[in-house]
Amino acid sequence: MTSRNISRFWEWGKKIICVGRNYADHAKELNNVVPTEPVLFLKTPSAYLTEGSPILIPKYSNSVHHEIELGVVIGKGGTAIPQSSAMQHVAGYALCLDMTARDVQDDCKSKGLPWTLAKAFNTSCPVSEFIPKERIPDPGNVKIWLNVNGQMRQNGCTSQMIFSIPFLISYISEIITLEEGDLILTGTPKGVSAVQVHDELHAGIDDVVSMTFKVGRL
Repeated sequence: MTSRNISRFWEWGKKIICVGRNYADHAKELNNVVPTEPVLFLKTPSAYLTEGSPILIPKYSNSVHHEIELGVVIGKGGTAIPQSSAMQHVAGYALCLDMTARDVQDDCKSKGLPWTLAKAFNTSCPVSEFIPKERIPDPGNVKIWLNVNGQMRQNGCTSQMIFSIPFLISYISEIITLEEGDLILTGTPKGVSAVQVHDELHAGIDDVVSMTFKVGRL
């Protein structure tokens, strides 16, 4: 561990590693095959957004969707981390949004192209305040929810994830060395839908954390 402030990981963390289709019902709602191994993609650190600033819909998209997720903040780096010790590498958590330009993603998928334009644009990773590890003793059973303008859109539990957090840490670290300050987005439950300019997104983990973001456009 270093002297850097892990509670402000978004200021200096190098990587945002995202897991797609990690909830079967979400995969099905988008007509995707339920995966047999993790689907990974990346966001850049410039995607980070904290409360007080708006989510900005990029100029090239007319359909940006919200995806609420539990994020895992890495506190100790490693390569080829065994599942049995994976949780020793976790410093804490954050509630996160994986904002997705769905129209752009659909176009990329149809052409066999990467999802970068759909997933990694600036402000595409809003995050809550850092949640110390001891505040979530069982990350495999966390209820996460999101409403838009007071209407519930997503309400799921990490117990529904296809691949567990220890498995994901081990799997990812076999391919990409994990470093202190890295964030893993663990996937979203069903209920994703488009947001509009001036919408207010409110999300939370009951008795742990909540966050609110407004939507604007570049």
